[in-house]
Amino acid sequence: MIVLGGGPGGQKAAVQASKTGARVLLVEREQSVGGECVHRGTIPSKTLRHSAMVFLRWMHEFERHDERARCDTALAALMRRQSAVTKGHEEYMSRQMVRNKIEVWRGQASFSSEHEVEVRGIDGVRRPVRGDFIVIATGSRPRTPPNVPVDHENILDSDSILSLRYLPESVTVLGAGVIASEFASFFAALGVKVVMVDKGERPLAFLDAEITERFVREFEALGGTFLGKRGLKAVEFDGVSSVVTELESGETLRSAKVLCAMGRTAQVGGLNLAKAGLAVNARGVIDVDEHCRTIVPHIYAVGDVIGPPALAATSMEQGRRAARHAFGLPNQQVSSTTPVGIYTIPEMAAVGMSELEVRAKHGAAMIGRARFGELARGLINGDSNGLIKLVCDAQGRKLLGAQIIGDGATELIHVAQMALTANQDIDVFLDNIFNFPTFAEGYLIAALDVLEQRNALPAQAA
Repeated sequence: MIVLGGGPGGQKAAVQASKTGARVLLVEREQSVGGECVHRGTIPSKTLRHSAMVFLRWMHEFERHDERARCDTALAALMRRQSAVTKGHEEYMSRQMVRNKIEVWRGQASFSSEHEVEVRGIDGVRRPVRGDFIVIATGSRPRTPPNVPVDHENILDSDSILSLRYLPESVTVLGAGVIASEFASFFAALGVKVVMVDKGERPLAFLDAEITERFVREFEALGGTFLGKRGLKAVEFDGVSSVVTELESGETLRSAKVLCAMGRTAQVGGLNLAKAGLAVNARGVIDVDEHCRTIVPHIYAVGDVIGPPALAATSMEQGRRAARHAFGLPNQQVSSTTPVGIYTIPEMAAVGMSELEVRAKHGAAMIGRARFGELARGLINGDSNGLIKLVCDAQGRKLLGAQIIGDGATELIHVAQMALTANQDIDVFLDNIFNFPTFAEGYLIAALDVLEQRNALPAQAA
């Protein structure tokens, strides 16, 4: 098997294929395996978030409201830690390649035919290789609109933003998706003046509106500003010290830096897909079946190159499943109940159906809420604005979804995931004891909220 790309999907495909006894070659453009996830995505950005949270909590605990991270030393320290974490993860993944006897070539791969790939190394030497199976796991890159001239110094994308060596006074963030919201909240927490601009009415429109409204309140409490329903007209560096952002509304924003975080696009350039009998679809991604197999039966594609959900966790599972299918191994049925975790400040997470979706499908819904301000752990952690929201059917019996905002939301959501996967009723949270003080206790509080509403229903409705 030849695996093109060493990110989460490619790495797991290579390891799984190796465990079957197959000879495996992994081709990676970067100096080490890990892909965008390790080098410029999940690992470095979440490390930066953690450091920003430590700083924010330190200010809260010791009431140092007068101190903001305004010096080069602060960001330099954060970036050093980010580099250390990234390097540690790179080394772990490299050891995993060696341990599983996976050969790694560094270079740019391109198809020569359906079974053949040519790899151009960093020394320019071209090496042909043939494989019985090929997995495309080349990931994605930042999408840059033509009216945003990214120069990676004043106007940055989500890759180059991590190369900053000092905290700018101000940042304009273009976009309001996951990456935009995460970085906007990180920088706001560190004392940077942040304005997030998007054509949509609210950030993260795919999430429950009640959750995103709380996020905007928290973001603005950190000093950030969200400007919704604003189209982008032009962005230009003034040649001195500011980037000027013109909006279609006529408003003009000036900031030290601009971050363009308006989505990502599949990284398929240079692959010569046509030589393998492949092409991207109208959305710019590769079509695959339930086994991650393309229209060419022995070629698979996993991760960002096949489109949403484009999560590291789903990419890993896709890589494993592709390799197992290629070598005739059975794959277990994976639950469709996949959680979404967004590492903003505060964190947000969701699983199952939202309140709006339940009302649209079933006509009505019963909602249970647990506010972190009412939990002992919330008071201890200084998080009084968090929320666990459980969405049930109109009778308050069947759990259909959950949304969380606040400390540990991306961890807490897995409790709801397991309940949904097991097809449990809301009463499962009433029938169990939760540690005290914990945020998980919020599941019991939210379930009690549902129970109170359920008991108030007329006998026939209940």
